[in-house]
Amino acid sequence: MDGHADEGLDGLARAYVRLGLRLGRAVPGIVDAHLADAVPDDAGDTDPEALRREAADLRRRLGQHRGRRAEYLDAQLAACEVVAFRAAGGGTSFVEEVQGCLGVRIAPGDEDRYRAAHDALAALLGVPLARLPAAMTAFREADRVPPAVLREATAAVLAGLREATAATVGLPPGEVVDLEVVRGAPWAGFTRRSGPRRSVVQVAVEAGHRWSHLPLLVAHEAYPGHHTEAARTEGTLRPERTLLLARTPQSLVAEGAAEVGLDAVVGPGWGRWAAERLVGIAGAPGPERAGLGEAIETASEPLASVRQDAALLLHGSSAPDREDRARAHLRRWLLVDDDRAGRMLEFLAHPRWRIHTTTYVEGARLVRPWLAARPPGTTAGQRFARLLDESWTPAVLRRDIEAAADAERYPRHVDDTPMSPSV
Repeated sequence: MDGHADEGLDGLARAYVRLGLRLGRAVPGIVDAHLADAVPDDAGDTDPEALRREAADLRRRLGQHRGRRAEYLDAQLAACEVVAFRAAGGGTSFVEEVQGCLGVRIAPGDEDRYRAAHDALAALLGVPLARLPAAMTAFREADRVPPAVLREATAAVLAGLREATAATVGLPPGEVVDLEVVRGAPWAGFTRRSGPRRSVVQVAVEAGHRWSHLPLLVAHEAYPGHHTEAARTEGTLRPERTLLLARTPQSLVAEGAAEVGLDAVVGPGWGRWAAERLVGIAGAPGPERAGLGEAIETASEPLASVRQDAALLLHGSSAPDREDRARAHLRRWLLVDDDRAGRMLEFLAHPRWRIHTTTYVEGARLVRPWLAARPPGTTAGQRFARLLDESWTPAVLRRDIEAAADAERYPRHVDDTPMSPSV
């Protein structure tokens, strides 16, 4: 247990980092990265129940502090409590686990919104609703990136997004992304820190990458997503910012930022933008086809929560047919075949990624309106840089969004009456 000599926020933040690193030894995969130059002494108890008690004690000691920094630390430590509790054998419902770890309350999505999305997709593809599943299958097959050019195509988009991110958000000197194409992974893409301001971005062949989705994937994993956040955060003077923990509010905000990063650095028209960078690569779409791909991705955004619905069906029920129900739900609303639905279920069932889908769904649901509510005179890139550089929780993002909405509904009255002098 960390001593009580330094009760300032820096001392409590350092204690949180030491706790998080020991939690990573007890729960493999919980530590995404530690960005500090020096690794603190990680000697200490790694028993999950002892770690849960320590997290609770640190939260009690935080009670004397106020402000966003203390709120961030409290939210992270609350998540550590839940992770340690479950690692010690404690049981919670899936919804309670998500709320305790990520700071959001989840519920099944609105099927009327899913139907409206299907209507929009059918209109884009020019088919009656009854033929939409077959039309989406045909579009996806035509949109598939041949495995032989996956590395070349990903590298081309990576270079373009690096340039766009440097111009809009800003990149620190010396940052580097290495690209690997891998097999046998349950995810489509993954970023791993490999050194100071250096990351390895891996893309999985079996994911069946599509030209339309490639810019979104690269933006998420590298520029201006995970790699950019880590590179910009290195060197921070705040210890708590150096520790990136999965299954925490920090992870939800980071994934939400990565999901909408393409909006911040390229914006509408990113499909044609990507087509320009893919010219000369075998099978790459032209501008018209790429524009259609962007429109389909945009129209599909309301369907993102279908994956979270499947997680609720899979983990929120003890029914013997829950996997079949989750698979059917994915197939119906995401318009995917059984193989693709099975791959999604594999990810949702993996112990490490059990609640991770919520970070994408609810993270984007918070970050997208927050990014759109930027003050006059602020660019999307500047707004996004704040997201990467400051400590955020879902609660703080919600308050910011609500404050912006209130300001729009009730603008302050401005007139020409001179202000009264101070007396």
